[in-house]
Formats: sequence, C-alpha cells, structure tokens
Amino acid sequence: MRWRKLGKIFDFDQSPLKDSFVSHAQSPQAVVFDSFVRIYFTSRIKDSEKTFLSIPQFVDFSVDFKTIVNNSKREIIQKGKLGCFDEHGIFPFSPSFIDGNFYAYTSGWTRRISVDVDGGIGLAVSHDDGKSFTRLGDGPVLSASLFEPFLVTDPFVRKFNNQYYMFYIHGINWSNTSPPERVYKISYATSFDGICWEKSNNLIIKNVLGVNECQALPTVINIDGIYHMYFCYREMTGFRTGIDKGYKIGYAYSTDLKSWARDDFLGGLTLSSSGFDNQMMCYPNVFMLDKNIYLLYNGNNFGKEGFGLAILEDVR
Repeated sequence: MRWRKLGKIFDFDQSPLKDSFVSHAQSPQAVVFDSFVRIYFTSRIKDSEKTFLSIPQFVDFSVDFKTIVNNSKREIIQKGKLGCFDEHGIFPFSPSFIDGNFYAYTSGWTRRISVDVDGGIGLAVSHDDGKSFTRLGDGPVLSASLFEPFLVTDPFVRKFNNQYYMFYIHGINWSNTSPPERVYKISYATSFDGICWEKSNNLIIKNVLGVNECQALPTVINIDGIYHMYFCYREMTGFRTGIDKGYKIGYAYSTDLKSWARDDFLGGLTLSSSGFDNQMMCYPNVFMLDKNIYLLYNGNNFGKEGFGLAILEDVR
C-alpha cells in the first residue's frame, strides 16, 4: 500500500470550535455526502479542575478538503445519564449507514475508583442528516462479558457480504503500576440488523510489541476482494512521553474478515520526519471518495494538534 500524505487539514486552534472547547480533534471519521465530506471527531471540555469530557462534533469539508463549509453549532449528542456507561463522555464517535438509517456507534466512558475508566459501545440514530443523534436506549449494544471483562470500545461497523461486522477493542488486563495502565486488543462481532451482536471472542491481530501491546481504532475497507485493516498500536507504558513507545499505524489484511495477516511495513504509513505527525500517528479512518481511497488520522499528542489526511496511490 503506497500512500501520499496531504498534511494536516484541520487545526483545532485555528478552527471555529476553539472558543467552545478546550482542545483536541480526536478520532476523525468521515461520511461522504454529495457535495461535501462530514468529519466527526471528539473535542474536550472541562468537567472539573482535573477531569475532562469528550464531546463529539463535526466539520464539513469541500470535496477537495481545502475549505471548511460548515460545522456543528451545538452538542450533536448529549452525554449519558447518571450511572450509565457513557456518563463521562464519548470517544470515539463512529457513524455508519445501516439499511437506510444514519446510525452512530459510540464509545461511552465512565469513571471508576480502582482504575480510571471503563467503557461500552452504544448506538444512536440521526433524523436530520447527521447534525444530531438520539440514543436508541440508555444502555450499550456491546459491553463487558465473560471473556471480555472491561473496556469494550472503539467500534467500526460496515456491511460485508450481507452481514454487519463490528471491529472493536476490549481490555485484557491492567498493569500493576501506579496508576494502572490498560492493555486492549482488537476483536470482532457480527450482526444481521446492526443492533443485536454476536461476539467472536477471538483476538484477530497478532502482537509485534509483546503481550502488553495495546491495539486501538480498527478501520476496514475492501479493495478488489481483499480486506485491509488499519489500526494504531503502542506500548503499555511510557507512551505519553517516549516517541518509540507512542502510537504508530498498524496494518493487516484478510480474505474472510476473520483471519488476519499482520504486516505493518506493507501498510505503507510511517511517522513523518517533521511536522504534526513526527512523533505519533493514531486513530485512523479509511474511506472512499470519487474512486479514491483516503485515510484520516491524528498525529502528535493524541489529536491535540488536529488531524491529517493521506490518499492511497497504489496497491501492489
């Protein structure tokens, strides 16, 4: 896979949202309309002196990605109710068309005492072309279970071969460090309606950093019968300050959506020598526009500096 980076296309500090939020444009995810591309992401607001909430928003780009033509003016979905799985924010926010419905699969976060967070995957629907979303219920459609005990998040849903596939992550363990750090891996579930899901209970991406490798934000596209998955991965500890331990882009391919061969080199995406993505690349989202394939991603500081775009030039 040979990509050409188009640079950073959205800078939070120069955006129309900077007066409403504190920082970040994390996990950009695209929906293509006839005359523009809507990109959803999450920004942060202050919840207290020490805590933040992740709030989904969007900007609309012209199809050449050079001009912002519109942006959200209010919360597109309210945070969860007291005690619910998404009480303390939503990140990421993954839009998807399901049999004519404009759905969004949400990663809800709730704070805990012994560890900092837990999560589940919710479902919301839009009746105004994606400007706002309403939950189908206050609970998750996918959450912790016997073999996936915590941190069920990061959904990516598409329909392949008349069946819906959700690629997502779930927690494996917490470290004995103080504070504890989490380890999570990629798995998948299937559905016939996009609402009721059956988990595979399989870890589908092999580790390259050892058993404590953290894998996040899978995104999948079919090109000529081959399924290509991009995701990000990092070390369990030291990732906030160490360039060699922070998020990078991983890649795997499959012919059946169940068995995946990982080869990050073949994925063709590496850190830049300078710029907003010279220390970190994370939270990829792949999509098609006018027969071209693009990939959105965050760079340094987990999206604090905005997001960039790459275009696929060749598949060999």
